Amino acid sequence: MIHSDRILMGPGPSNPYPEVIEALTRPVLGHLDPEFISLLDETNERLRTVWRTSNLLTFPISATGSAGMEAAFVNFVQTGDVVVVGVNGVFGNRMCDVAARAGATVIPVEAEWGQAIDPQRLLDAHPNPQIIAVVHAETSTGVRNDIAPLGANKGGALLVVDCVTSLGGIPVLIDDWNVDIAYSGTQKCLGIPPGLAPLTVSERAMERVVPTPQSWYLDLNMIKDYVTGDGTRAYHHTAPISMLYGLHAGLGVVLEEGLDQAWERHRLCGDELHRRLPEIGFGLWAQQGHRLPELTTVTLPEGLDDVEGRRTLLERYGIEVGGGLGPVAGKVWRIGCMGHTARMRNVKMLLGALEDLVTATR
Repeated sequence: MIHSDRILMGPGPSNPYPEVIEALTRPVLGHLDPEFISLLDETNERLRTVWRTSNLLTFPISATGSAGMEAAFVNFVQTGDVVVVGVNGVFGNRMCDVAARAGATVIPVEAEWGQAIDPQRLLDAHPNPQIIAVVHAETSTGVRNDIAPLGANKGGALLVVDCVTSLGGIPVLIDDWNVDIAYSGTQKCLGIPPGLAPLTVSERAMERVVPTPQSWYLDLNMIKDYVTGDGTRAYHHTAPISMLYGLHAGLGVVLEEGLDQAWERHRLCGDELHRRLPEIGFGLWAQQGHRLPELTTVTLPEGLDDVEGRRTLLERYGIEVGGGLGPVAGKVWRIGCMGHTARMRNVKMLLGALEDLVTATR
């Protein structure tokens, strides 16, 4: 049974904006229909605004965020290329895997889970890498890694940034930070169901696209003619029409609110969680100064069982939170406060439910 009244406060999908749900029910147009092409162009322009970029090649990959990650590597990595990757959680590790499969010589720069990566360590890892890659907001740990110093000092390398959990929730400034390639997902701070991966690519990066990437489906040489064409669009694959309706609507909600205001709403909710959770008995786990407002990681009070606690939250209160991954499985909870879900009323409801849980264990 699907419980539509549940509050999704885990690290996965957030509750979608009501405008998005309405958009998903609109009649389906053909993917070459002029009306749909106009909507696609407008969606891409809205993405440029949210990414804070003027990159012409800015569009949603027709798959979830992990496909955005794959597109960011298979289109720019040739066999033997040196790729430096920051690793302080699951998704840094996943970057290493994807880059290696594309033929890269991967140099991981590791930091303890829960800690941010020193940008200088990434810059010092190799004298002339083809790519430096890092996760901006590490979904597995709730840690924000600094991007601006990498863009300012990357030299000839392309800078690839995973923004799956940051886009729309905290400042992401692609042009100001000199980021070459970035990807995200729709299901977190943008408040849209999973299914698309916003991608933005600089002109500098496009000069270095692999002529024949390992993936046909994600080949930017072909896709760009469809998503940036100003006349007849070259057919690549059938666009997911309804999902693009939803993305167009969700971006419209964010931009109508104002991007700065959306960031501030996420910040206020995160600040309230960071202030109140320790009072209840939860410990803030991510490094101070690098904690994400949209994804709070906590250690559990003594006596509160990981699995049973999350099951009770879901079944009794209709609130979903996520458990820890990898080395902190069973020890840490990941509390999402993203997109439409990032409302103070949801924060207060969660805090009340957690107080009840903790009280019951004493």
